[in-house]
Amino acid sequence: MQRALIVLFKVVPLEVMYGLMALVVPFYMVFNRKGYKAMYNFFCRRVGKGPLAAVWHVYLNHFAFGQVVLDRFASYAGHRFKITVEGNEHFLRLTEQEGGFLMLSSHVGNYEQAGYMLRSDRKQFHALIYAGESKVVMNGRRGRFADKQINMIPVLPDMSHLFRINQLLDEGQIVSMPADRCFGSAKSVTCDFLGAPARFPLGPFATAVQKEVPALAVAVMKEGVRKYKAYVIPLHVGEGNRRERMERMAREFAAALEGIVRRYPHQWYNYYEFWDGE
Repeated sequence: MQRALIVLFKVVPLEVMYGLMALVVPFYMVFNRKGYKAMYNFFCRRVGKGPLAAVWHVYLNHFAFGQVVLDRFASYAGHRFKITVEGNEHFLRLTEQEGGFLMLSSHVGNYEQAGYMLRSDRKQFHALIYAGESKVVMNGRRGRFADKQINMIPVLPDMSHLFRINQLLDEGQIVSMPADRCFGSAKSVTCDFLGAPARFPLGPFATAVQKEVPALAVAVMKEGVRKYKAYVIPLHVGEGNRRERMERMAREFAAALEGIVRRYPHQWYNYYEFWDGE
């Protein structure tokens, strides 16, 4: 089916595919009850929508997510999107320095598009990814990343990816990893996020502090059928012991992410109860 989707994108306009997907979204909402409930609570409790309005906004959220998925396969089929960058000077400054640095992502917008435009002639880009993706998706990424000095680091059960991350940072390369989900992470830090406590994984921030490398929060948000806007936000470690610096960076990341989510609430794609006690 995924291969067929790529073939379809070579002959069918993107707008037509969006229209077909809009008809499918209600069925997905019905059968994905857990994700629907999480997003319904998000719009009621965090965005301030009433019960009936929240249902409509859940639909818009699912529709936005479907567009991001279709855009991914459209990219594999050769479609190109216009991407503007706010804060690109922070990325360029770090690429000119000798040491490595981290790019911290989250499950908003379409972060994969960052790999197509945030690139450097001096440093290679290494992205930590979920190892369970289909072969079609992995091959599609390899095809799009082939000429952009971008490599993928699959998360493996033997934790070998952690050694690879440390090695790459020591070599002065760019490492990208998600920083908003605690799945698979034993340690976390609680941050105020959209008015309530939420847990963020400590690992990405611990890596930045222990390796003494800079970190950027990066989000790539959809703003039109073929238009995205990327936000590059520098994170500051500050003073204190290691634990204090890790937690401070985590809270700074949470604040940066909150600003993005408030601006693009329909592009928040964590389909589980994200906040403590919910």
